[in-house]
Amino acid sequence: MNTKKLRYLGVFAFFEAVPEPRVERTRLHPLPNILIIALLAMICVGEGWEDMEEFGLAKEAWLGTFLDLRNGIPSADTFRRVLSAVDPKAFNACFIAWVQALSVGTSGKLVAIDGKTVRHSFDRATGRKALHVVSAWIAENRLTLGQVATEAKSNEITAIPQLLALLDIRGATITVDAMGCQKAIAEKVIDQGADYIMGLKGNQGTAHKEVEEFFTDAHAKDSKDVEHTFHETVDGSEHGRLEVRRAWASQELDWFADLPKWKGLRSIIMIERERTVGAGETSIERRYYWSSHVVDAEIFAAMIRGHWGIENQLHWCLDVGFREDESRIRTDHGPENLALLRKIAMNLAKSERTHKKGIQAKRKLAAWKDAYLLKLLQAGLPSNQGE
Repeated sequence: MNTKKLRYLGVFAFFEAVPEPRVERTRLHPLPNILIIALLAMICVGEGWEDMEEFGLAKEAWLGTFLDLRNGIPSADTFRRVLSAVDPKAFNACFIAWVQALSVGTSGKLVAIDGKTVRHSFDRATGRKALHVVSAWIAENRLTLGQVATEAKSNEITAIPQLLALLDIRGATITVDAMGCQKAIAEKVIDQGADYIMGLKGNQGTAHKEVEEFFTDAHAKDSKDVEHTFHETVDGSEHGRLEVRRAWASQELDWFADLPKWKGLRSIIMIERERTVGAGETSIERRYYWSSHVVDAEIFAAMIRGHWGIENQLHWCLDVGFREDESRIRTDHGPENLALLRKIAMNLAKSERTHKKGIQAKRKLAAWKDAYLLKLLQAGLPSNQGE
């Protein structure tokens, strides 16, 4: 890979399409330079504006091999002002275009949608609430597809359709938790050529209770009068924990009066998790779902379990690998744009497969070795670009 062309390869090429937020007379440093240095600093264990300036100064000679640094390295204040002013919707659109250019199609794949609060992004002085970011995540590739930011978890109901509208989800299975179980979201998924699996809780009027009663009645009769499929897995550990997961799925929905109101609805599912710890303390938890799919209980169980990867492999990595919850950046669009830079850095780290260790180890290695940093950037090359 020719470092002189680095700016025009991979994700950097898409930075060229980010709209310039400054008037011409205030542009001492080109916008792509600011975005590139900010991203590289984020990859190399940086976190905030000061880190971006310090990274640039430490790597100035290397950066100068592919960036025009005739005006030097931007100051921390420049990074703050510019990244707080960049339009996050336009930046997100460039991010989505980059992920799609990686040939990361969604057809036949599970796309989990869930929200995460950046806990220290609130600002008491201005009354600003903590940023809540709803993300779409491909379970198979472990990559983020895009994000939409809100100021409250309850706003996920409106954020999810906005996020879906940005994405090509044809052929995908969209999974959402109970908060996203909404008629408008189900219709949006079907209209965009995808299928859905939605968690059920008490927020859907009597629907949760009706599905629960359906499975309770079926179990009381040993499910003899109900067409269904069943799947069971048993997991044990050397520490004395035993977990049995059972799944039941049925397409019998003639009894459900609101069926015509839920576009595409064809199946209901119950997942039961029985956990025994130590000398025999056993707990049983049951969760209910419904879906536009017609598949068996084993496939449903795998898909539902796959949904929670967004918690364990995206949200957890953002907190542990990138210390997102500790970020104190609160001004204007800064929190949202930095949240997106973290996801770009994470996508690059997830896409690089030669180094088998975790995200934090990859970030440290990139900070120590320019050659490995280049390898991470190569992982972000669209499929039609060579080295």
